[in-house]
Amino acid sequence: MPEGDTVHRAAKRLNDALAGEEVTWFELRVPQVATVDLRGMVVHDVVARGKHLLHRIGEWTLHSHLKMEGEWHVYPRGGRWRQPGFRARAIVGNAEWDTVGFDLADIAVVPTRDEAQLVGHLGPDPLSDAWDPAEAARRLAADDRAVHVALLDQRNVAGFGNEYANEILFVRGILPTTPATQTDAAAIIDLGARMIRANRDRSGRTFTGDDRPGRSTWVYRRENRPCRRCGTQIRAGSLGADPTRERNTFWCPACQT
Repeated sequence: MPEGDTVHRAAKRLNDALAGEEVTWFELRVPQVATVDLRGMVVHDVVARGKHLLHRIGEWTLHSHLKMEGEWHVYPRGGRWRQPGFRARAIVGNAEWDTVGFDLADIAVVPTRDEAQLVGHLGPDPLSDAWDPAEAARRLAADDRAVHVALLDQRNVAGFGNEYANEILFVRGILPTTPATQTDAAAIIDLGARMIRANRDRSGRTFTGDDRPGRSTWVYRRENRPCRRCGTQIRAGSLGADPTRERNTFWCPACQT
């Protein structure tokens, strides 16, 4: 699943291609918004809010979410797509660039003044100019669920996905099952913000400082391998707010207590 840094990089690429330009091609290939046509309007900007993308076009906002498989591509006008056309869900183009969203989820178009209907529930975003670490820490500290689950709740803090949750908790030495109310929420939030900001402009995400293949994570997807710190075998399990939202957890039983 794309994390907040991936979505922010996508927003920057889209904004560079579209901002300030008139839309000449606008097509949404999902039934609920298929008749919307924003051609002739100017793109003001494209921004990310946590894992959500917002195209502000004229007085309207096109909202999309990448979920598990979604991605936005940018092509020179008329360029050959790298994915088959049947996977395209949204197209926004101008005289120079075609941008195509493949396998997108939760596509909607609303007046920009009503954006809060789509993203107003989100917690603070560490990659936003309006980042409020104290509020994020307050929300996390008030959540009595397992800290891994609380970190993934976008209402607490927007942008952290499963990879970040696992890596943050390893570096802080916290078991994923520990109630968030029993942790140093401010320290967790500070570390997570530094991690995601460091990765925002990297082509390859790393948590260890080593971006070589197979060396970039401490515990994520490293079950049954030795801990990079102590050599203990990494364990794996699953946690979720409910059975339909369980995510894989990875931890070192010696380093995380």
